[in-house]
Amino acid sequence: MADQSVGNGETVVFYVVLVDITEGCRLPVLRKNQENEDEWPLAEILSVKDISGKNLYYVHYIDFNKRLDEWVTPDRLDIKKLQFPKKEAKTPMKNGLPGSRPSSPERDVKKSLDLHVQSASAPSRGKTLPTLKRKAESVSLATQVTTATPVPSLPGSAEASQASVYPAMRDSSFSIKSRDEHEPLTSLTTPFFIASASSSWKNGTSSIQRHLIPPQPGRKRKSCGGTDEDSQDSSDGIPSAPRMTGSLVSDRSHDDIVTRMKNIDCIELGRHRLKPWYFSPYPQELTSLPILYLCEFCLKYLKSLKCLQRHLTKCNLRHPPGNEIYRKGTISFFEIDGRKNKAYSQNLCLLAKCFLDHKTLYYDTDPFLFYVMTEYDSKGFHIVGYFSKEKESTEDYNVACILTLPPYQRRGYGKLLIEFSYELSKVEGKTGTPEKPLSDLGLLSYRSYWSQTILEILMDLKSENGERPQITINEISEITSVKKEDVISTLQYLNLINYYKGQYILTLSEDIVEGHERAMEKRHLRIDPKCLHFTPKDWSKRGKW
Repeated sequence: MADQSVGNGETVVFYVVLVDITEGCRLPVLRKNQENEDEWPLAEILSVKDISGKNLYYVHYIDFNKRLDEWVTPDRLDIKKLQFPKKEAKTPMKNGLPGSRPSSPERDVKKSLDLHVQSASAPSRGKTLPTLKRKAESVSLATQVTTATPVPSLPGSAEASQASVYPAMRDSSFSIKSRDEHEPLTSLTTPFFIASASSSWKNGTSSIQRHLIPPQPGRKRKSCGGTDEDSQDSSDGIPSAPRMTGSLVSDRSHDDIVTRMKNIDCIELGRHRLKPWYFSPYPQELTSLPILYLCEFCLKYLKSLKCLQRHLTKCNLRHPPGNEIYRKGTISFFEIDGRKNKAYSQNLCLLAKCFLDHKTLYYDTDPFLFYVMTEYDSKGFHIVGYFSKEKESTEDYNVACILTLPPYQRRGYGKLLIEFSYELSKVEGKTGTPEKPLSDLGLLSYRSYWSQTILEILMDLKSENGERPQITINEISEITSVKKEDVISTLQYLNLINYYKGQYILTLSEDIVEGHERAMEKRHLRIDPKCLHFTPKDWSKRGKW
């Protein structure tokens, strides 16, 4: 408490609380959203550092993806709504990992943070306010008090209601019922009748004539395919970019607070400078550098531009090591054995970890194959993205990690990587699925690819003897090499499965057909099976790989 006398016998009494913002505290933090508007989401302080006498705070925005975590200055913190860390206790175990901090009543410090002003008599406005201002400015707080703004609620995802479609054969008793009203889909060999918008089947081909009916009450449909980070569809009713919140990975997926924080500020890779999204276990002495330099051909990390220039005079690589198994135009794929090319594989994993939060493979690369996609120019083969897969997978995984580097995202390369992984599965004569869990961007990419691939097959089906075309889940899986569970989940996601007259039918609506056609028009990059030179190996007979 401090007394300050002002004129006319008035005394102003200040009650000031010095706030120590520590790790674990939560409070609203100012940030810009995708529309470049100010918002104040709740954030947790993960770390505090002092630079030239000024504190910087590393914050994680609650319910936002970890790639948005950042260092902020004190003027972006709203300490009026500060929540101190909850009391430490034995941390409950959840799924074998420590859970969040145990619950206990939070301390409401809003009142204690206010500057209480009491006047002995009615203060003179002209004299008291300047005195208060000078006094408040002289108080040394851990952070500056800013005007509190309510935290906006996150928008929920709403599905637009779309019109249903009658099948080809119209019937007065026709009634599409939800699959939930009937027995579950159990048989994978039961044929589905494809009911499009008033389709007429002539000479073994389908001529689709679309006639819409009013939407049924309480019935909602999802439009064709979810988008991904590579999708360029913006006019088909599908969001052009993924939500920036709600990752599949919790921010408490790691025990160590260090691994929850980005440790690299910037990476220079060829002609690109990349801003990492997540922690990657590069040597600690390199994490304090403003820029980490990587050779774009062997991916070796170096501490300075001069070191990189010296390295390039000695590095003989102009493409990833391994065998080139695909080339069409400027796009090439290289197959790299994690045992034979251990150094490159480890460097690739370290780079990928900067943009993948849920993978922990850094050094044990022997059981894996890596498929690196490159773009060719006069200077060499430049890495665009990659995926890895186990040499032997007991769960039919055809992808372990998959990544398109940020400079090449939203250009169709993600779907090209996915398509290539399934093309390899076709040559191997297997069905495959990506390793779970998928990241939020990975899930959108796969869902979009599965949707487009399955719809492409359904729309190309031809009828026999003037009847509606039929297809089974097994047949779709065999044609695409997509695992049956993924086929079923995609059909359910698109809301194509309906129950009609004792059997399941797939109903393609006007919106789904048009959305698919628009998406395929923009999908220029495709894998040409004729350009693939790949012979699968039986790794079970090769001892230790």
